[in-house]
Amino acid sequence: MFSQDGVKLDFTEDALKAVAKKAIDAGTGARALRMILENSLSDLMFDIPSDETVKEVLIEKETIADGKDPVVKRDDTKKIA
Repeated sequence: MFSQDGVKLDFTEDALKAVAKKAIDAGTGARALRMILENSLSDLMFDIPSDETVKEVLIEKETIADGKDPVVKRDDTKKIA
């Protein structure tokens, strides 16, 4: 979804470990992975298509573990639609 809008989605190593830990703790195996990622990215999934300034999103451990907002890198030369 992000790549369709020209946005690079990146995860730190610690973020990936946090996703795996949450999935293991949920006890549902791989089924939990989608839910965990959607919970962390849901706001951005709706905002990015209308914001052409976003060029990259970085997911850190705190985004997964604590609900901290992802790091959003923007191209300030573009205007928001």
